[in-house]
Amino acid sequence: MEDTGPADHAKRPDDLEQAAEVFAGVRPRLFGIAYRMLGSSTEAEDLVQEVWLRWQAYERATVTEPAAFLATTTTRLAINVLQSARVRRETYVGPWLPEPVDTSADPYLGAERGEALELAVLFLLERLSPTERAAYVLREAFDYPYSLISEIIQTSEASVRQLVSRARKHLRSERRAPVTGAEQRRLLTAFVAAAQTGDLTALEKILAADVISYSDGGGVVRASRVPVVGSVRVARYHRAFASRFWAGVEVRWGDVNGQAAALLFNGGHMFAVLSVHTSGEGIDQVMWMMNPSKITAVSAPA
Repeated sequence: MEDTGPADHAKRPDDLEQAAEVFAGVRPRLFGIAYRMLGSSTEAEDLVQEVWLRWQAYERATVTEPAAFLATTTTRLAINVLQSARVRRETYVGPWLPEPVDTSADPYLGAERGEALELAVLFLLERLSPTERAAYVLREAFDYPYSLISEIIQTSEASVRQLVSRARKHLRSERRAPVTGAEQRRLLTAFVAAAQTGDLTALEKILAADVISYSDGGGVVRASRVPVVGSVRVARYHRAFASRFWAGVEVRWGDVNGQAAALLFNGGHMFAVLSVHTSGEGIDQVMWMMNPSKITAVSAPA
């Protein structure tokens, strides 16, 4: 991946131009790794910028495989950031949900492989250790060979296989198989229509028995600070605030993390992103992203 020993020439302007060209070519993948690792587009952008700064200052003549080198740097930094982020999230007000991203504006995020991109999956990945998450993301989302992943996270190939296997089992045990995109969109549309009118019967009909509704306001805006569990409770919860919450709200539809999502506006200002995870049982999860600082990566459709 890289040779040892210092470079024997000073960095020239043309060297930096070449470095920028190389970096630009792999930047979308670096962001894809960082975002899936951190579940935050803001933190991912900051991390990729840090990788760029390190790439500028590095003795690049010693690097034989820039793409692998930059992916390694990104992953190792993400592991470090995730370790400190977990401490911050323990004191987060209410449920912490991943930051949604607009995949219609950034289609590359799901272009190679769409794995580990859905909000429900990113939410589950929070329960993995940083190295488990790294191994899973690199393997499932980017199809890196086990041998390269072992170099990146500095463990044996056998250990990498175990990490990926454990992560897969965890996700399978915690998540039902999703339905098609068209069915997910249909259920989301039906949920929004029923929630707007407070139609209890319609809500209960499309909700899985063990559905969970999460609201992420981060203590900045009013939102439930505890998850609401069960179809009856979730339906009654949404009926209770229907008349005051939906007054004056305009619903637009977006492509968020590779799935349909409802973008909610009031007075021309987007104040919430609503996403649902769906399976053969109906809607399993309702995710309300309402923290203003966490929905900036989603843009309004033209």
